[in-house]
Amino acid sequence: MAYYCYKCRNELDFIIKVGIKVGRQDHCKHCGTDLHVCRNCHFYDPGSHNQCRENQAEFIRDREAANFCAHFTFIQLESAPEVDDSQAQARSKLDALFKDLK
Repeated sequence: MAYYCYKCRNELDFIIKVGIKVGRQDHCKHCGTDLHVCRNCHFYDPGSHNQCRENQAEFIRDREAANFCAHFTFIQLESAPEVDDSQAQARSKLDALFKDLK
């Protein structure tokens, strides 16, 4: 099991080696994004109410910004997360559809 940044998908090996908890002000050493965010949490689930499987968690408006959630547990994965390019694919299809109008 390993820890990966949700944004750049690089492995965060310092967490395992040092055995520290991720703090609110910690950043990814690869891309500089905040690490203590909902998108890196074990409980994050876009399909759940409040996008969180922890029913006692406070509402967090920005899921990609550092927060003070007491339930934060960094998600462990066996391999790097897959790239979700569905939005980019949809945009390219839309651009192709309307390319003659430009």
